[in-house]
Amino acid sequence: MKGTSGLRIFALLVLGLTVAGARLSAQNPVALGVTGPNKRDVITGSLTYMINVTNLSASPVFDIRVTDALPASVQFLSATNFYAVRPTISADETNVVFLYPRLNGSETAQMKLTVLPMAVGVVTNTVSVSAAGMPTVITTDSPFTVRSTQVSIHDPAMAREGDTYYLFSSGPGITFYSSTDMKHWRLRGRVFPGEPSWARGVASRFDGHVWAPDIARHEGKYYLYYAVSSPAQNSSAIGVTINKTLDPDSPDYQWEDHGIVLRSVPGRDLWNAIDPNVIVDENGTPWMDFGSFWTGIKLVKLDSSWTAPAEPQEWYSLARRERSGFVDDRTPGPAQIEGPFIFKKGDHYYLFVSWGLCCRGNDSTYKIMVGRSRNLQGPYLDKEDKNLAYGAGSLLLAGDKDWAGRGGNSVYTFDGKDYIVFHAYEAADSGLQKLMIAELKWDATQWPVVDEQSLDEYRSVVVK
Repeated sequence: MKGTSGLRIFALLVLGLTVAGARLSAQNPVALGVTGPNKRDVITGSLTYMINVTNLSASPVFDIRVTDALPASVQFLSATNFYAVRPTISADETNVVFLYPRLNGSETAQMKLTVLPMAVGVVTNTVSVSAAGMPTVITTDSPFTVRSTQVSIHDPAMAREGDTYYLFSSGPGITFYSSTDMKHWRLRGRVFPGEPSWARGVASRFDGHVWAPDIARHEGKYYLYYAVSSPAQNSSAIGVTINKTLDPDSPDYQWEDHGIVLRSVPGRDLWNAIDPNVIVDENGTPWMDFGSFWTGIKLVKLDSSWTAPAEPQEWYSLARRERSGFVDDRTPGPAQIEGPFIFKKGDHYYLFVSWGLCCRGNDSTYKIMVGRSRNLQGPYLDKEDKNLAYGAGSLLLAGDKDWAGRGGNSVYTFDGKDYIVFHAYEAADSGLQKLMIAELKWDATQWPVVDEQSLDEYRSVVVK
């Protein structure tokens, strides 16, 4: 009896382990988690998703396929892997796929996906994962509602071709819009489908953002200047890409990148090659003003190709903020000045710059300062005849309780009127940066002024 009972117990134990093993093998060995954006990116208006695939067992799992089905209302920007085992990453207009050869026991593979919404409304991101030996595919959805109907833009630059205005912005690949009235804007995509081919060779921490475009017309072509940079470093360069037309529907539309115009190197240069602006003097000679933090705003003469400094090189220092000699040359320091733009009006050149900090939503402190000079090369003086090269400047626009950090401006004349174009961060929309356009007027002493009421009245509208 005792022997029979023991055999019965052993048989039941084996059966129990077999059933338990069958249940375990029938379970998926991995878990999927997706974290969607809780607000729009404060720089680009893009949407970022974090994807986590976790191995629930102690043994490796092989041939993991993670697929993100892109909604039709977005454009793919970038896909990044944070796991030690590198995957093969592929992307087209409908899917982004991460293929991992293995996922080690009890470890998590983390991925980041960034997309650009092309319309307002609900964006539903669908992610699925499969692996060798998995009985079923795991799928999860992450919905997000794009509510803003205004243009979300940073460092706007504008040009008009025919009866159409084109607006260019900092962001992945330089996003751009078109409009016939400067109010209703259609998002047209990006100038660079990916990124400038030389960018990562200049800035090791380049994250795909192309900064502060400026647009100029020369000999029947459009020259779009832009900058790439590593955050908080002056490992930066200004490049230029050229097109016959700004109309993406034209058969002549094709951007041709001409690479680096000028470059700053940490440890060698105490200036930053970013935020370009091109101005032509009274003799028809092109000049580029640029700069951010460090020793401030510089001016250099360009050659006849408009793609390189003229030789012998002519450089000038136009504006700067105080910077202690004890600050490490490799860091920006406290000298918060950037975004120069020079505009000719009457007998004066006006230099507009942004003081303070951008890109912090409601905590941004940007404000637009101005000085003027009868000579393009300076000196630029404020209303009290103090030199901007020694820290001076007259306030034109600052943020308020409704709009933080007004700055990153450009100035244009259309149909006999002058306009200032800039961005500001709207407090009512979680500090999202938005396009602002206001008529620029001039007082009795020929200093620029902006009607505060016109600032409150302007609202851009995104149209399909």
